[in-house]
Formats: sequence, C-alpha cells, structure tokens
Amino acid sequence: VDQMGFVYYAHYYVYFEMARSELLREAGMPYGELEERGVMLPVVESHCEYKRAATFADLLEIRTQCTRLKGTRLRIEYDMRRGDEPIAVGYTDHVCMNPSGRVMRPVPELKALVEGAG
Repeated sequence: VDQMGFVYYAHYYVYFEMARSELLREAGMPYGELEERGVMLPVVESHCEYKRAATFADLLEIRTQCTRLKGTRLRIEYDMRRGDEPIAVGYTDHVCMNPSGRVMRPVPELKALVEGAG
C-alpha cells in the first residue's frame, strides 16, 4: 500500500497478471506449459481504469476473460471487485511469439479460449 493506505496503482497490473495466469491454468494451459511449447505472450499494451481504492485488508475478486483474438494479438479483460463494488477494470493485449522473438500464429488452445468467452 502507499502512504495513504491504498493499494499502489502499479500493483493492479500485478493482480491482473495473477488473474491471467489463473485463467490460463483453469483453461488447461498453464503459462509455463505454453512456454515449454515455444509460445510466449508478451504484453504489448495495457490499460487500467481505477474506480475505487483498494486497501490492504480487502478481499478482491478479479473476473477475467479473453475477449478478442485478431491475427496474432490476444486481448484479456479484467474486472476487479470488492464484493459487488467495482474497484478497477482494464485489459492487456498480448502478441504470440516464439522464443526467438518472432511473431507466430496462436495455438488452437488460445483460439478456443477466446471462443469460449462468449
């Protein structure tokens, strides 16, 4: 938390990353396994809108879904809540790359993840 007792703004991206990892794990493709298969998903764009401040003791829930796959670019959206109260919303865009940094086509599991979001 910062000096005011609120969660430091940049930490929301850490929470987003944790939620993204859990989303992939629940979908049956943990990020580590994707990397072992030669698929990297670096963040190329991120956005966060802060609705209310979170504090140290808050129990937060993050609803996460893949909402778009366009070419090699994947969007994951986040809805962070404290109970029914919105705390933050945002997204991260990722590009599918191989270990040498070349852009690659998304693996079928990522396509299925986006198709299952609806």
